Amino acid sequence: MNREALVLGVGATPFGRHPDRSAGDLAGRAAHEALRDAGLAPADVGAVFHATVSQKAIDGQHMIPGQVALRPHGFAGMPVVNVENACAGGATALWLAIAHVRAGLSDVALAVGVDKLVCADPARGLAVFDGAMDIAHREETLAALTALTDPLPPELTVDGDRSVFMEIYASLARAHIQRFGTTEAHLAAVSAKNHAHSVHNPRAHFRRAFTAEEILAARRVAWPLTVPMCSPVSDGAAAVVVTRADFTRDETAVAVLSSVLLSGTDRAADDAGRHIGRRAVLAAYEKAGVGPQDVDVAEVHDATAFGEIQQVENLGFCPIGDGGPWSASGAGALGGALPVNPSGGLESRGHPVSATGLAQIHELVTQLRGRAGVRQVSDARIAVAENGGGLYGIEEAVAAVTILGRTR
Repeated sequence: MNREALVLGVGATPFGRHPDRSAGDLAGRAAHEALRDAGLAPADVGAVFHATVSQKAIDGQHMIPGQVALRPHGFAGMPVVNVENACAGGATALWLAIAHVRAGLSDVALAVGVDKLVCADPARGLAVFDGAMDIAHREETLAALTALTDPLPPELTVDGDRSVFMEIYASLARAHIQRFGTTEAHLAAVSAKNHAHSVHNPRAHFRRAFTAEEILAARRVAWPLTVPMCSPVSDGAAAVVVTRADFTRDETAVAVLSSVLLSGTDRAADDAGRHIGRRAVLAAYEKAGVGPQDVDVAEVHDATAFGEIQQVENLGFCPIGDGGPWSASGAGALGGALPVNPSGGLESRGHPVSATGLAQIHELVTQLRGRAGVRQVSDARIAVAENGGGLYGIEEAVAAVTILGRTR
């Protein structure tokens, strides 16, 4: 039996505000689109891995969210595994689906990620993210992050309600600025690039281009981040069909070259070489037998513009500390040396937490098939997705990296 895995089908809803659709409606829509893309039916699926946080935290649908969401859409009788892993929930579901197929347990596995985070009480939607860190040591964690840099002068502080994770990203961005000389202009360049990409993505939450000057002048969230530099709260779902390599001869199938999932470790703040994202990337490259020089297109977890700067460094597209200048050079833009986030990324495609990792795969499979239209990367053959989740200590609690390759 050939234990290699292929991505045979992908599906995704538009990301944005879906007040009239339940999480189950969104999940079912993405799942059926992925199966149609694969030329399969629900009865062909051997197991489903379903990721969500909002069905639990907002709807109160604990314990069996996947069964409740998917049975009305024809997914009855088969194993359904419920997954939660912060913003990497969808990527974790995919990791499990790949492992399931490679183990020979099924010919076909389905990964589904869905979240409805837009609700009548915006504070309730944002409160979902509070559980993505060590709640027993919340204040100590935030204090440790703040201590990474010199105190902010009063004129740069922001009053009023704040998103805890935007505060976290801002602290990490300030540390990068202080250590490596990264600038607000570098962050604005990343954000402007991603918003420009999203104009051509019909599934993106926001499809408006911004100049770097508009981004810098926008409302401040937490210095140095402004609103366009930050991912929105979104609703949406995405799904991926995984099969054994000898299950199909479909030339549109994409090879899974490697799939890595790691959790964080205790490390010194200045030890960037052992960052969880860097460790996951290096392991994925080794398993795939490729390196950063082989990658043609990437989707990374830009929950803020700083996230992309950090991850292009972890991916080895530039030296550690050079992510800002590398991004500002245009290297990561469509037409650049190595396009990053042609979908628009989390900043503009949107971030329905558990769907994000699978939406990255949707984009990369579309790129490798040569079907991305205006945002197509020329002759893309190797693609990498990096998806992080939560915070534990001074880095993400979980990191997932998937490397895909064309089969024709």
